[in-house]
Amino acid sequence: MSSRIVFRALLCSTLALVSLATVSVTVPLGQAAAQTAAVGPSGLPLPRFVSLKSNRVNLRIGPGINYPVDWLYLKSGVPMEIIQEYDNWRRVRDADGAEGWINQSLLSGRRTAVAAPWQRGEDTELLLRTDPDTTSRIVAKLEPGVIGTLETCNGQWCEMEFSGHRGWISQTQIWGAYPGETYKD
Repeated sequence: MSSRIVFRALLCSTLALVSLATVSVTVPLGQAAAQTAAVGPSGLPLPRFVSLKSNRVNLRIGPGINYPVDWLYLKSGVPMEIIQEYDNWRRVRDADGAEGWINQSLLSGRRTAVAAPWQRGEDTELLLRTDPDTTSRIVAKLEPGVIGTLETCNGQWCEMEFSGHRGWISQTQIWGAYPGETYKD
């Protein structure tokens, strides 16, 4: 692995890393059927979603400052999925599947989500609606890849805010909430 720094405004790439042990337990996730989840040394569930706290965050290939930086995120609020914990370091995955380690101090518990990152570059509009219903009024039309703040999820729909526009989007159209997960900020 080279020690090059790749500037990354949003997301893209994958790398494999060493696995560290976690304890497996059953944790219910909202209204979804109980799923097997792990609990990390912090006592918090693994995996879980968080967001970047800073406008400049290094993603390293290992859990420590002596490991090379593989990516540099240049935008706060980017959602990340914590998949592992080691000391003050969190192994994370972004919406494009890139994995690496970030110091916990650069992560926030504030939940954000990306609108259909798998459809980036396609001529697709995602609809933000006034209510969690396909017949409700359209508040905004979103491009795939736009990031918003997660307010509430009922297991099928999530209430989110995108650049001052607040409304509901199908939970299947975002990356930042698990299928069937209920959430309240």
